[in-house]
Parts: sequence; C-alpha cells; structure tokens
Amino acid sequence: MLSVEENELMTDISPGTPMGNLVRRYWIPVMLSEELPEPDGNPMRVRLLCEDLVIFRDSSGRVGLLPERCPHRRASLYLGRNEDDGLRCIYHGWKFDITGRCVDMPNEPEVSTFKEKIRPSAYPCREAAGMIWAYMGPRAEPPPLPHFEWMDMPEEQRQMASFHRGCSWVQALEGDIDTSHSGFLHGVLERTADAVHTWRKEHPPLLDVVTTRYGMMYGGRYGDIEARQADSGTPSTYWRVSNFLFPFYTFFPSRPNGLVPGHIWVPQDNHNTMVWSVGWNPVQPLEQSGNWRARSGAMVGEYEPATADGMGRWRPKANWHNDYMQDRDAQRTDTFTGIPTIPLQDQAVTETMGSITDRSHEHLGQSDAAIIRMRRCLLGAVKALRDDDVEPPCVDTPEWYRIRSASGTMPADADWIEELGPWMDARTLEIPGVGLPSPV
Repeated sequence: MLSVEENELMTDISPGTPMGNLVRRYWIPVMLSEELPEPDGNPMRVRLLCEDLVIFRDSSGRVGLLPERCPHRRASLYLGRNEDDGLRCIYHGWKFDITGRCVDMPNEPEVSTFKEKIRPSAYPCREAAGMIWAYMGPRAEPPPLPHFEWMDMPEEQRQMASFHRGCSWVQALEGDIDTSHSGFLHGVLERTADAVHTWRKEHPPLLDVVTTRYGMMYGGRYGDIEARQADSGTPSTYWRVSNFLFPFYTFFPSRPNGLVPGHIWVPQDNHNTMVWSVGWNPVQPLEQSGNWRARSGAMVGEYEPATADGMGRWRPKANWHNDYMQDRDAQRTDTFTGIPTIPLQDQAVTETMGSITDRSHEHLGQSDAAIIRMRRCLLGAVKALRDDDVEPPCVDTPEWYRIRSASGTMPADADWIEELGPWMDARTLEIPGVGLPSPV
C-alpha cells in the first residue's frame, strides 16, 4: 500500500505540485488535428493538467493554446473572434496571437505601450501523426517530440480513438498494468453438459517485472495455455508482454497478426482523464488486422453529444449514472460482469473506486507486482526531480519511445526478453513465434 502522502504526491498534477511539474516536462497530446480543422474556425475549450484553456487554429493554420480567461477582465476567450492570425476577446477587443503576444488593444490610446506588457502564458503546439501536442513545461526551447513507431506509420497502418474516464490518470493507467484481472473482469461463462452456466477460470500468469530506461515492462507466462499445448505434445511457453512508458503511456500485448495496441492517459485534472487508444500494425494495414477498435480497447459504444465544456468531448453514454448499462441477465448467462465491452468493464471498476482512490487501504499481493513497480518508477522520478532537479526519463531521448509490446510462444527453456527483444525494440518486422489468442 501507499501512504496518504505518497498517494497525493503521485496523483496531484496541479500547477506547482511535484507531479504536475514532472508531467509538464513532456509533450502532452491535446486533441486530434481533425477536431480543429479550419483556419479561423471556432475555438474550443480544453481542460488539461488542471488548467482551463482555449485552443484555436489561426489564419495561417497554426495552433494556439492560451488560458481561457482574458488577462484584462477575465472574460472567456472561448467566446472570442478568431480572425487575422489572432484570437480577439469580445469584451474590449484585446487580441492575442498563438505566442500569447497582445497584438491589438483598441480600447487604449494608440500611443500606449501597455499591450507590450501583457502576455498571458501560451503553450507551444506542434502537430504530428494526426494529433495536436502541447508543451506546458518550463523550457524556453521545448524538448523534441516523442518518437513512437506509430508516428512514422502511414494512415492505413495506424488509428486513434478517444474516450473520457472519470478518475485520476494513475488510477486509469493502472488498469492496463493489472494483468490478473483479465480472466475475471473480462471473463465469459460457459454452458456445461447440464445446461448450467459456469465461469471459465484461468489461472493467473507468472509475472516477471523488469525496470527499463523508459519505465518498466513485464512478461506474463500463462500456465493454462502451456498446459493445453503440452496436451498436444508441444514443449513451449506462451508469454504476453506489456509496457509502461513515462509519464502516461501503456502498451498491452501485441496480437499474432502484428497489431500493437496501447493507451495514452492524459490528465485533464486530478479527477478526470482523457484516454487516447492507439493501434498500429508495422506489418500490414489495419483493415487486415480484424476489428481494431475492439482489440485495441477503443470500443466504448455510443458517445454522449459533445458539449462546449473543456471536458465535454468523447464521453461514453454508458457511465456510472446508468451503471455502465450492466445487464444482470447477461451476467447470469454470458459474461462475468454483464457490462457490454472490455473498455466499459475497465471503466466501471476504475471509476467506482472513487475518482482518487485511497491507496493506503489497499492490500496488494504477488499478482500486483507490476503495479507496485510502476508506482515506484513514478514516485522515484518525481522525488528525484523535486529534491535533486533530475530530469525524468525520456524527456530528451525521444528514441526510447520506439518500442512495441509483444506476445508469442517460444521454446520452454528460452529467455523471453531475448526471444522477443528484436520485435519489442522495433528492429524486425518478423512477428515472434506463432502467438496464441488472448486467454480472455
């Protein structure tokens, strides 16, 4: 378990907090470029790292990200006029460019230099791989963008979707690192000979957790699957490998066809997270990878109509207000939960813990080894930055992000890291040993 103080240290990303300072060292995904399509189009509100912001695309097509409140009288710039390479407040006409410079102050004398003294914080934005990224950190010259493999993929080999989750970013992220829940939360029921529906129980995997330069990875060795292979005379083992990358990226096991799925857990504030579900296939187009949305964890069903609120986008209709559309009859006859999809099942358990769960009351076991290691990584990095000004991992090494998750069979005496290494390090397009379907 964590102490109350450690829990707060790990989850509070408000401006000026230790974890807030750490996360701001990195480029932050804000939205898809297609959500802000037109120069001089409508601005949008964004809630990001406990800040209320407004984002706009100027006349030249450049993206600006400013505080929503005008520095004059605090009116909302979201209501402003996006015109002539700037966003103009409707209250007194003050106008700001994408750098935050006040370029017009029509209610002041023409000879006044007052506008030169007004400069709200503006966060630099860049566009890459169909996404708008923002840097909210302290450097005058931002670090390089992360260099994920999917950022180099053609559009037909990568795809992205998004959904809101009403809990702390760490809490949401931990669901991807918790391997042992899969056979329970995402389990299905089987019909026995006497027509009674029973739960198909899988034994939990044996975990091997490894700290890496980018964060951590862990391999899960699945005994039940190995036993089934042994029955067929195959002396092999089956491993599934997941990754945590600083500060909020997770990859979960790749598919036998080469599909690599992952999530980006972007904190909107301490109680809300924007989840980006990423899927890419370095081997073949996604349409040949089957149902990508379902397999990558992006399938949340229908969304609520979008609102102009900073957290009003990508909110699933199934939520805690309607018990995630749980079907009790389906729970008795078809699935372990009765909740319709895997992402919604994850959402139900992470949100119903409370938006920031009190980890001082947890009781963690051997199956929680990866979660324990991830927390140690985060807390170690945030304390090093706070106490010794040590830059956190990956900030200046974008190439460290160029990795993949993995899954596959291998000889029983093989080292899983050595066997899967060329694939995980993106050094080969040869998919490791014929993988087996996920045990869920």
